[in-house]
Amino acid sequence: MPADSPARATARETIALLTGAAGFTEHRPPSHPLPPDGPLGWAGYDAARERAGTRTGEEESVVYGTGFVGDRACVLLAFEFGFLGGSLGRLTGDRLAAAYELALTRRLPLLALVATGGSRMQEGMVALTQLQRVAAASTRLRAAGLPQIAVVRDPTTGGGWATVGAGADVVLALPGAQVGFAGSRVRPADADPHAYSAEGQFAAGQVDAVVPPGELAGALTHWLRALGPHGALPAAPLPRARSAARLPETGREAVAAARDPRRPRAEAYLADYFVARLPLHGDRCGGTDPGLLCGFGLRADGLPVAYVAQCGTPTRPAGYRAAARTIRLADRLGVPVLTLVDTPGAANDAEAERAGAGAAIADAFAAVAEARVPVTTLVIGEGGSGGALALAAPDNTHVTADSYFSVIAPELAAAILKRPPSETGATADQLRLRPQDLLELGFARSIVS
Repeated sequence: MPADSPARATARETIALLTGAAGFTEHRPPSHPLPPDGPLGWAGYDAARERAGTRTGEEESVVYGTGFVGDRACVLLAFEFGFLGGSLGRLTGDRLAAAYELALTRRLPLLALVATGGSRMQEGMVALTQLQRVAAASTRLRAAGLPQIAVVRDPTTGGGWATVGAGADVVLALPGAQVGFAGSRVRPADADPHAYSAEGQFAAGQVDAVVPPGELAGALTHWLRALGPHGALPAAPLPRARSAARLPETGREAVAAARDPRRPRAEAYLADYFVARLPLHGDRCGGTDPGLLCGFGLRADGLPVAYVAQCGTPTRPAGYRAAARTIRLADRLGVPVLTLVDTPGAANDAEAERAGAGAAIADAFAAVAEARVPVTTLVIGEGGSGGALALAAPDNTHVTADSYFSVIAPELAAAILKRPPSETGATADQLRLRPQDLLELGFARSIVS
């Protein structure tokens, strides 16, 4: 990437891009000088540090302090790649630990602007153990319910990616940035470079969004508003019904209405519900499911709501893992959750089984069951067995007139019972899957019209 690329901007240029006229107040940790040539006595290390300081004007590879992004106060830390490749040494660890502690003390979100080549080899194991310090500091912020957002710049590799970067709640990347645990000089010679790029990491579900520099301040302002910290928030309001469907007279009619390709889908409901949507992308295990939408959104009244929305396709293991990730993050930050249920069921092909369908579904059930924040569910189409129920809130599920929910699809029920296809409609009636049946059975709290 060219040296003048926005992704290769200095630490202070990147901070200024976000804080603008609001400014930035730098903080410094207490001074703990290194011994001559560092903890290993690496010949020439002091001279290299001095040259790096002269070239960049910095004393270390991280700058941190407080500032405003839009109207939101936060703690910012930024890596200076020009200072020994943005590498982590003991003094870098002091600054990172102090930044996390500052966020904890002031109860502010932490925004990390990462550009690093990894741990500083001139400090050996002393440098490497700074990753443990970062992990411990990040865990304390997480336990305190404070959000962590990372913006990965060019390059973000090694331990800095595996802690400050990938360990954040939300990971945004600048276009074209090199992102990966293995740096360019240590990866296999035949490695696909796309896998180590911001775009490749997005495709693999490791990055939530690739954001151009000019859009970064606006995107981060929305994220900071959505993630908080917040006080006590009310439950997510129910969405409005997006169709004027009448209640079906038979089970077969209910199934046909839910499967009608003209029926409004999740995108229509989310577009009506939010004024700003901030997607979370991927399961952080290398998988994505385009048929399940996750993220946080802001409503017109300013209320943040986390959303998990099925899009009418069989939900894959990566989708359930992404859903569980979203629900748990919302729960930790005190943000209410809205789930939109619409799936014929969980994906049941061999690939889904190899990807851990059972465990992923179980984890989604657990995430909903564990949630301390209110979870609101609206069934907007098909409610196909456990693959749909995994994302439904016990005692707070509502249905639309063009939806159904069933222990099993009527066609499969007829096949199991060895009934001819002509009896599928009668089987659907027996299953009592219509919206009004679900209300009478106590599964649904209301029919949204």
